[in-house]
Amino acid sequence: MTCTRALAALALLLPAPAFAKDAAPDAFLPDTAPAELAPGEKDTRVGELIFRGGVEIAPDKADIGGISSLEWHEGALVAVTDDGRWMELTIDEIGGKLVDVSGVRLGPLRDAQGKALDAKVRGDAEALTRLPSGEWLVAFEQDHRVWRFADLEGNANGTNTRAASLTAGAAPNEGIETLAAYPGGVLACSEWADPARPNCLRIADAGAATPFHLAAPEGIAAAGGVPTDAACKADGTCYVLFRSYNAKEGNRAAVVALAPDNTAITLGVLAPPLALDNFEGIAVREEPGRTFLYLASDDNLNNCGVKPGPRCQRNLLYKFEIAPPPGVAPAPIAPAAFAVAPTGRPGVRPHPEAASVSVVLETSLGPVTIALETERAPVTAGNFLKYVDGKRLDGTTFYRAMALGGERQPAGIVQGGTANDPKRELPKIAHEPTGKTGLTHSHGAVSMAMNFPGDADGDFFVIVEDQPGFDADPSSGDPALAAGYAVFGYVTSGMDVVAAILASPRDPNAGDGVMKGQILAEPVKILSARRVQP
Repeated sequence: MTCTRALAALALLLPAPAFAKDAAPDAFLPDTAPAELAPGEKDTRVGELIFRGGVEIAPDKADIGGISSLEWHEGALVAVTDDGRWMELTIDEIGGKLVDVSGVRLGPLRDAQGKALDAKVRGDAEALTRLPSGEWLVAFEQDHRVWRFADLEGNANGTNTRAASLTAGAAPNEGIETLAAYPGGVLACSEWADPARPNCLRIADAGAATPFHLAAPEGIAAAGGVPTDAACKADGTCYVLFRSYNAKEGNRAAVVALAPDNTAITLGVLAPPLALDNFEGIAVREEPGRTFLYLASDDNLNNCGVKPGPRCQRNLLYKFEIAPPPGVAPAPIAPAAFAVAPTGRPGVRPHPEAASVSVVLETSLGPVTIALETERAPVTAGNFLKYVDGKRLDGTTFYRAMALGGERQPAGIVQGGTANDPKRELPKIAHEPTGKTGLTHSHGAVSMAMNFPGDADGDFFVIVEDQPGFDADPSSGDPALAAGYAVFGYVTSGMDVVAAILASPRDPNAGDGVMKGQILAEPVKILSARRVQP
């Protein structure tokens, strides 16, 4: 059984993410195009960095311009530019791949009096980070300083002087390029790599600022590599971006993992003939069991779309995943990793007043409680209860996990059930479309797997994050899309278990057709399925 008929059009059916402030007059759709690190290659790997999609952003009427630092915050990328502005980028991803920038908001950085900063005299913003307290720090060149902001859209509300030693006697363009906060401290680095002159500081919340030298890694050092941005994980591990440029070969970039004790390991050096530009921004995104990095380039306000020529540049946004150590298979992720993550939240019944019956699936990872919509979807929910009461689901498995797109990640489906076992299957049932039941494929929805309407029996799937592309679409000329899939319940407890199943390792060689690579390496057992007694 599969649930793939709707997937061909799924990306088109998903709604575009909303802006953080829809009514803001500075919100607009940028002009973008897909970008590849190595043309014609998918998932290009450079060292420990695996390419997960890219976008080229044209300056458009807003003159997006010189992105010089990047931060992942609340599902979006936040940046500052070297002409005194802040920027928010809403990204689109499908199956974990970066495919577009669907929205941009931007505005001026302002001083304590509310005055917008002029472009290069006071507005050369080069580094950005968000403190655990929620405050933002922005570092500026030319007039070297670090300002605090409670909100980047508001006025500066103070100055941070703890990194001042990095800029003492520095040339106007040798200021702080890197600010990266983590619980307990901040990493700051300046734009040079002279061993006789420490270029970085670890600034503890309580204690002294400790200077140290962070060398450019082999492969970029000879080209004049210098640190230009960083981002830190919650454990204090920081990822430092180096960049270089020379007229003969163009741009290079490198990413170094800096442990809390400042031990540095090179993750990858990006060099020609890869498609590169002047990368100055890096952001880290942590997901249970996975770490992603976003790299953004600075076009120095000389974008090829506006000023074509041999020295023109562009804004590139790339996504990379950090590979697990060589020879180490991805470890299963426990449900506890999702306990406080958004993905672990329970599903919400759209019609809580309707009658329902609750069932608990005891799995090898923990219990999953489903509210079956016996009033709204009597045929489909009643069928599932027959499998439960007949103990036909006992000893079956969740055997499939498929990543899908959406504003929140990770997202997708997990599928389980009788898996075409003739000893377990009951007769197929009539299709109950969502247009009839009023139910939707929102986060936590449980729906029937099928090849076509009227083909469902004992296999089902659970939705992780909203996937409205599975709902019935009567306006579609495709009969399968018009019918959609049949929702019959919602997970009211145990979405952390479902999320852990979605994150489980998959066998790249198992499965046929569209299911190839989606079969779990170790299926998760359904030990029992029972009604919850009133």
